Amino acid sequence: MRSNQWRKLRSLVLNLTTTEGFYARKFSRAGVRVSSMSHVEDFIQQMPMTTKEELLADRLAHPPYGSNLTLPLAQYTRFCQTSGTSTGQPMAWLDTAESWEAMLSCWRRVYEAADLVKGLDKIFFAFSFGPFLGFWTAYEAASRDYLALPSGGLSSQARLEMMARYGATVLCCTPTYALRLGELIGEASGIERLSLRIRKIIVAGEPGGSIPEVRARIEKLWDARVYDHHGMTEVGPVSYEATDFPGNLLILEEAYLAEIVDPKTGQEVAEGEHGELILTNLERTACPLMRYRTGDWVKKQLHRGQLTLAGGVLGRLDDMVVLRGVNIYPSAIDAIVRQFSEVEEYLVEQRKVEAMDEIELLIEAPGNISRTLVKRLESKLRDTFSLRIPVKLAPTGSLPRHEFKAKRWRKCES
Repeated sequence: MRSNQWRKLRSLVLNLTTTEGFYARKFSRAGVRVSSMSHVEDFIQQMPMTTKEELLADRLAHPPYGSNLTLPLAQYTRFCQTSGTSTGQPMAWLDTAESWEAMLSCWRRVYEAADLVKGLDKIFFAFSFGPFLGFWTAYEAASRDYLALPSGGLSSQARLEMMARYGATVLCCTPTYALRLGELIGEASGIERLSLRIRKIIVAGEPGGSIPEVRARIEKLWDARVYDHHGMTEVGPVSYEATDFPGNLLILEEAYLAEIVDPKTGQEVAEGEHGELILTNLERTACPLMRYRTGDWVKKQLHRGQLTLAGGVLGRLDDMVVLRGVNIYPSAIDAIVRQFSEVEEYLVEQRKVEAMDEIELLIEAPGNISRTLVKRLESKLRDTFSLRIPVKLAPTGSLPRHEFKAKRWRKCES
């Protein structure tokens, strides 16, 4: 694997040195000497990491697509855009037919790892089909081997009816939306579980698919097996979950050089330790990223020699909140809330109190059990984090519902 990675990487780096774009300039500034490299470790030692801030600055200097294109603009046929959730500034990404095909191959691996049956499985896509890369690559890859059912623009009710009418066997959506749809099955929608043939659910777009409490709740609602996946518009589909190794994500190492490093030192962590996921494209060569800091916080593990994210993506470095010396990730709060099936929706409000971060949890729940639920949830939060985190009831229907990436943390004024 390492030899194949180096072969692809060396060809890509040599090609980048012949351009006048983003990486040619970055190589020059960092003193990268491609001629002195003979293996992957040389590349890692010489090549500085790439940050999202650098990419944003490059797009401002070279609007609208930046200068990280390895071919003439006329050869690009695909447009996608990041959500901009971490920066507030979406970034456009272009692909050639060849780079696009490389990403479809990655998605086909996702489906194969979930043991889908070509020609028999029908995959239902509960996405809006906006400009995000994951929607389109997942759908197009599925259409090569399975019946792909799009549902952009439909209501949740209409989607459940469509799944039942056409016998969909696989659902593809975010963990949040899998929960939302699942809670409508039965009396709320008139669609009974027995009328649905969904047996597997592939989730992506946000942490949750590998969180045991979230998985368990989705699987109970649907009586189906959950498979997690993660990727990003900047680099493409990155990892998949295998049937025989649930709750973990295996890196597609033929398509990515992946490192897990200490974010402070930049040094690779040992197996069993936590760090930031760093990715280098090996096959999406029309708009590649070299040693890209994803901001994803993960735990390094090897599974049969393959680099694995134990427990999936655990959180994002920029989402972590320090409360009175305790590091808390949104995924940790989500894991606790999902243990209480009575919670219909929730929102975390974060604010500064005397220069210190504090959070408060707002929940929606049925009125006849809400009072005892608040006390039970506060007790669970206190036992888990050794902190007092207030829980308050929100009026029914007042909290936002989500189809794509859920935004359940809100920063408020003090």
